[in-house]
Amino acid sequence: MKKQEQPQAEERILAAKDLVIDSIAETMDLYGITRSAGILYGTMYLHEEMTLDEMREELQMSKPSMSTGVKKLQDMNIVKKTFHRGRRKHSFVAEKDFFKFFVNFFPQKWDREVEVNLASIEEAQKRLHDVAHDDQAEEAVREEAEQLYEQLESSKAYYDWLKRLAQSVHSGEIFEYIPIDRKEK
Repeated sequence: MKKQEQPQAEERILAAKDLVIDSIAETMDLYGITRSAGILYGTMYLHEEMTLDEMREELQMSKPSMSTGVKKLQDMNIVKKTFHRGRRKHSFVAEKDFFKFFVNFFPQKWDREVEVNLASIEEAQKRLHDVAHDDQAEEAVREEAEQLYEQLESSKAYYDWLKRLAQSVHSGEIFEYIPIDRKEK
């Protein structure tokens, strides 16, 4: 009877792993990472380390697709290439500490949001300033330009806050205000 129970137990473990991998992939998809890269990360998260060949075998993905996904995950600093003397193939290890993942991932996204939007706001404000001070423009058009200029000016407070939030996460200062609660089980 024990032999019949063994495959059932292994299937339940695989089903549990699939649930975790799927939820990680779905979550990463919410943050702009492709679902396939999320599945790749989730799979690597549940292993100590994997080569590209092991990933390909486990996920039935093409090697170029996996290589691209791994490179993207490396660029986000959530997957590292490992070196083993005497081995030709590189292995990769996923960041298993979600707090480190958070610190590596989100500040990059927030910094990019700040950079892109502030550059657009600055350019838009230059154009609006020109319209607001154009004596040839109708009064209503100048007023609309001024109103929009001020609206954009007030949005800069958000981007300043987001930049400081990103800095506090990257430096770890955020954890002084919202400490990590690592309860032992």
